[in-house]
Amino acid sequence: MTVPSIDPFHAITLSALAHRLAAEGRSIIHMEFGQPSTSAPRGAIERAHHVLDTDPMGYWESEPLRVRIARHYAESYGVEVSPDRILLTSGASPALVLALTSCFAPGARVALARPGYVAYRNTLRALHIEPVEIPCGEKERFQLTAELLAAVEPPPEGVIVASPANPTGAILSGSELEAIAAVCRKQGIRIVSDEIYHGLSFGDPAHSALEYEPDALIVNSFSKYFSMAPWRLGWLVVPEDKIAAARARMGNLFLTPSSLSQHAGLAAFDCRDELDRHVRTYRRNRDLLLAALPAWGLQRIAPPDGAFYIYADVGHLTQDSLAFCEQLLRDTGVAIAPGVDFDPVEGKRFIRFSFAVSTDCIEEAIARMTPWFAAREAETRPIGQ
Repeated sequence: MTVPSIDPFHAITLSALAHRLAAEGRSIIHMEFGQPSTSAPRGAIERAHHVLDTDPMGYWESEPLRVRIARHYAESYGVEVSPDRILLTSGASPALVLALTSCFAPGARVALARPGYVAYRNTLRALHIEPVEIPCGEKERFQLTAELLAAVEPPPEGVIVASPANPTGAILSGSELEAIAAVCRKQGIRIVSDEIYHGLSFGDPAHSALEYEPDALIVNSFSKYFSMAPWRLGWLVVPEDKIAAARARMGNLFLTPSSLSQHAGLAAFDCRDELDRHVRTYRRNRDLLLAALPAWGLQRIAPPDGAFYIYADVGHLTQDSLAFCEQLLRDTGVAIAPGVDFDPVEGKRFIRFSFAVSTDCIEEAIARMTPWFAAREAETRPIGQ
């Protein structure tokens, strides 16, 4: 068996260019990553300071934090989850690796929506699992549907579901998620649900796959809603029959997450007022961008129901989204992500804006990009129009 090749994460390359330009004295606005510009909540930071002063720490998995996460599922989704089913991880990425390696052998087939988060496809490949990408376009709101999943032949062993999704922010309705779960039960498909953007919704709250499939594996993290991306803390909910397998892999591959982060994460659950203020900021940022897009000629976008992304079609301006984003960065100092990261087929005509920055940055970015898009529109307009 050969070592699998995986694609680069182009947004990282663009971000590196953005940092080089900043080092040269350029003013850069970072909208290429889904990374909150806010710090961890005050209560989490205060708890971390106290622990640093009083506890030498070590390898540790916080039972109080696992109990608190279990309580979160009861409070938010009406679902009872035993703390024994919750594994604490160093962010969502290890949680995804644990989920996949605990359930699928090399050569297994796992379905996922296209467009979708670049690391799904590449992590599957790195683990010798075959990604089965399902094209999901405007008709499907750029999201997986039960009908599309049921049409995959032969049925895959697993499916990765994400709601709110990256890069689109589109949320699956409860009825659609329930229908997907029904297809999975009928065809023996294991659900891995990435719920990392839960808490970041601009309408109805997102549903957990656990509401419809008790044996789903749930990936989540403190990076997005809790604004703790640098703390590298996440969790995985596993079904009873996979606890031993997942724990064996966690202990051997990753040991434990940071003890300091676990203390801070527990405190973060009591900082909801502060965190919900961030969500209101994201809503304002989203509204500002949505108001600006028509003037830029960007009429076709995925529905940004949650998370902090807008995925927009720029096919009338380019068929090379990577080069397009690089030119935008060099000309305006605004860094965004190319659609080819999320869709290797249609992504050449899409771009993704992250509005997880301050409102001041959004307003400045709009001021810089408005004349730039106007110039691109003029270049592509037929002579005489």
